[in-house]
Amino acid sequence: MTWLRRELLSRPYVAETILAGCVYAITLLARGAPPPPGVEWHARIPPLTADDIALASVVCGALIFRRRWPRAVLAVTVTGFAAYAMTDGGRSLLSLGPAVAVYTVASRCPRRHAWTYGGLAALVVTMATVVSGESAWLAPEVVAPIASIGMATAVGDALRSRRAYVAAVEERARRAEETREEEAERRVMEERLHIARELHDVLAHHIALINVQAQVAAYMLATEPEQARTALGHVREAGKEALEELRTTVGLLRSPGSRDDLLTEPAPGLDRLPELADSFTAAGLRLGWLVHGDPRPLPAPVDLAAFRIVQEALTNVSKHAPRATATVRIGYAADKVIVDVADDGRSDAGGTSSGTGHGLIGMRERALSVDGTFLAGPVDGGGFRVHAVLPTTRKNA
Repeated sequence: MTWLRRELLSRPYVAETILAGCVYAITLLARGAPPPPGVEWHARIPPLTADDIALASVVCGALIFRRRWPRAVLAVTVTGFAAYAMTDGGRSLLSLGPAVAVYTVASRCPRRHAWTYGGLAALVVTMATVVSGESAWLAPEVVAPIASIGMATAVGDALRSRRAYVAAVEERARRAEETREEEAERRVMEERLHIARELHDVLAHHIALINVQAQVAAYMLATEPEQARTALGHVREAGKEALEELRTTVGLLRSPGSRDDLLTEPAPGLDRLPELADSFTAAGLRLGWLVHGDPRPLPAPVDLAAFRIVQEALTNVSKHAPRATATVRIGYAADKVIVDVADDGRSDAGGTSSGTGHGLIGMRERALSVDGTFLAGPVDGGGFRVHAVLPTTRKNA
């Protein structure tokens, strides 16, 4: 049956020709059959004539094109049945033609149009049957065509509704699949940005310190070997810390847990500011830091964002203005924490670097990730300033 259905769907005119042939055969066989003995109701059926065969050929032949021109085929079949009733007046199964045509129209048109066409077809068939013969309004030969057309309209309308429902379900499924793919792609991009920020923040700080200390060691190696040795010791310590943090970050990324599990791992916060300041001071950066307000525990994302912003801002100072004096100010307010890092801009040629701008982008993204604000730029009189306001209560909480 599956093979037959597939073959018929691939050859629509073959299927329609078979259907039209079946309706034609049923019409002629029922019309030409002799009446059963003792039944007067069938006795009124006259024998087949050439006009009957011609009308049946026109009505059934039109059904071959019912899918291509459904309304035109409906008009032809209804007109053919009315012509038969007006000329002959006898009972016939020729009403199958209008019923099939009405079914096709109802399955392709909106419900309002389908029942309008069905009602008009039933009215024409009824008027032709009653006016041309001696039948009463409720006679079987009048009621039977009306019932067949009504049933055909209902079945066609039900089929159209089912097709619309299936199409809507498939469309929703397609959109849901597209939404899932877009959501998966968005999550991948978020994870890539998250990994890029973490790797940048972990490595940039230590590599900047290594670069500064290596320059100091190269400059002092011939004249002051003890200071050069000290600088190389700082290089070794910075490299060791960079490797440890990188190993920790890669370990978290390779762990089988979910992202929520990763967020529970220890993360640096503002409580590590003294340690961070000591590392930059050891590298030769003149640094001062002030805390306003009462320090308190912050939400983990806010605490991490504040620490990384300070770390990246000081890293930029050490790269671009190593001879400058930097000042870090941390302000604790009732519902926010304020991070402000500024330098006086005194730099030498060795501290000039074009940079890629990823540090500023990363700081801005970290501030926005906790619904904060971020500003960065040069200040009057020379220097550069980074200012971030991070709310401690999320807007969507």
